[in-house]
Amino acid sequence: MGIVNVTPDSFSDGGQFLEPQAAAAHAWELVAQGAEIIDVGGESTRPGAVPVPEAEELRRVMPVLEQLAARFPVPISIDTMKPAVARAALQAGASIVNDVGASRADPAMWRLVAETGAAYVCMHMQGTPQTMQLRPCYTDVVREVNTFFLERVEQMNGCRVDQEQIILDPGIGFGKTVEQNLQLLGALQKFVELERPVLLGVSRKSFLARIAGEGPAGRLPAALACACLAVEAGVAIIRAHDVAATARAIRMAEAIVMSRK
Repeated sequence: MGIVNVTPDSFSDGGQFLEPQAAAAHAWELVAQGAEIIDVGGESTRPGAVPVPEAEELRRVMPVLEQLAARFPVPISIDTMKPAVARAALQAGASIVNDVGASRADPAMWRLVAETGAAYVCMHMQGTPQTMQLRPCYTDVVREVNTFFLERVEQMNGCRVDQEQIILDPGIGFGKTVEQNLQLLGALQKFVELERPVLLGVSRKSFLARIAGEGPAGRLPAALACACLAVEAGVAIIRAHDVAATARAIRMAEAIVMSRK
């Protein structure tokens, strides 16, 4: 899953693809590099990010989706927490909703997913982007994320979302300490055992720097290590900024895993 951030404030590429033409061109470039899904987002969810009004988020993403949807060769995902933005994106040709706000009090997004049949990424986050990294607190982060998934799947089923539509994302970096992120990465197979595709997003995230000691542009080797271990654990989707390198690393990891069978 290649990332196209149509935002001025995303943590590693904010402002690079604000113009619809530049964002669309970047999406095509990521497909050429090996992306099999493109994730378009108009609201940063980095720690401390300020929420974006619905109208502004639509203004950012809709021109990009309209340029891509008619002839794009891979599925398009809309990265949003807002049901109205998701609806407009799905009408424009997106087929996946990537919802970092899946711990929601309002089931409107789930009803939309049930109505449209779109795939839905259910991500775990403790708190909100504004608060999530202030004091992350868990008794057992792996058990609690696992319980979160089980509860959300049951709630989605109650909204008539089909099991086959659901993708699970443990939300690395979303309300977790470095150690908690590592514990989740070490336990990815437990989430795979829930028998839904698992998505992993670690690309350029700050916890990598605590171990690898690099800025956003220098965190690729650490992210590739996570991606390869995730493939071994059975993770189905790797969300990445650096698609070409990630795709090559994944192919190698897959070849090794397949050789064991």
